Amino acid sequence: MAVATVGIDLAKNVFAVHAVGESGLVELRRPEVRRAKLLELVASLPPCLIGMETCSGAHHWAREFEKHGHTVRLMAPKFVAPYRMAGKRGKNDANDAQAICEAVTRPTMRFVPVKTIDQQTELFLHRARQGFIEERTALINRVRGLLSELGIVLPQKAAAMRKGVLQVLEDLPGWSNTVIADLLSHLARLDERVAEYDRHLQQSAKDNERARRLMQLAGIGPTTASALVATVGNGNDFQSSRQFSAWLGLVPGQHSSGGKARLGKITKAGDRYLRTLLILGARSLLMKAAGHTDPVSRWAMRLKERRGFGRAVVAIAAKNARMCWAALRLGDAFKVPA
Repeated sequence: MAVATVGIDLAKNVFAVHAVGESGLVELRRPEVRRAKLLELVASLPPCLIGMETCSGAHHWAREFEKHGHTVRLMAPKFVAPYRMAGKRGKNDANDAQAICEAVTRPTMRFVPVKTIDQQTELFLHRARQGFIEERTALINRVRGLLSELGIVLPQKAAAMRKGVLQVLEDLPGWSNTVIADLLSHLARLDERVAEYDRHLQQSAKDNERARRLMQLAGIGPTTASALVATVGNGNDFQSSRQFSAWLGLVPGQHSSGGKARLGKITKAGDRYLRTLLILGARSLLMKAAGHTDPVSRWAMRLKERRGFGRAVVAIAAKNARMCWAALRLGDAFKVPA
């Protein structure tokens, strides 16, 4: 079987496989492949290019297929959708696999780096920590909402809300005292879990050489450094620092035509979690820049005066993203800006 390119539509139990040869003719079309048979089918094919969409289990399958000599490329689903010939009305597993097979061969297609086991386990820490933080935020809002039913309106700031609850807790009527007390107890446990995972991430970043190198940059802490290393590895999947910054969604969107460039808001494409961490680090750097005289701080202050606080934060985050890419790619040859 002269298979050159394979598109696989991933699922939990039933997969769709579409394969073509060098000439583009269909060599294999399997709209229903059971999970237990997928690896056996792929192993029987000659080494070829395999395309898949990024979803749950995509990195696992990519590592398994690479063991059999295949070249695996992962793509964001939104980049694959335009290649579905039947459009939205003809969406099914077979058409998705055909679209993936077509999209993976495009020279301008952007791919997602395949993560190693170590990278994925590192990201487990981030996902769990972020889940605890979201649960804590929801719990704080629940307490505020319940107390507002009794005419007690608390500030949105978490620290002020906690202080306000303790002041009114003993005066709450009936079961409301028990409920709010239990919610506060659960909130304290969530605080402990978040603090525990913060320590895990700090230790993980401390033990990783690449993460330690990233933490030398202003605005990059243990959490951001750990997330960057776990997500992009050594950065070899990006050809330039600008491409990495664009992948994170930290560049302005273009609406240009007729030779006239029109730049809009930042695209906010790519990994939202990484972008959020870089933005938070940039905001911290800018707020502290007034008390420092180093070149980076002076540049940040001039940028703030010229373009405003918000734009300056995004510009600093984009600059940090580029320096992080350089630090990952160059390794020991990278020199931290003075």
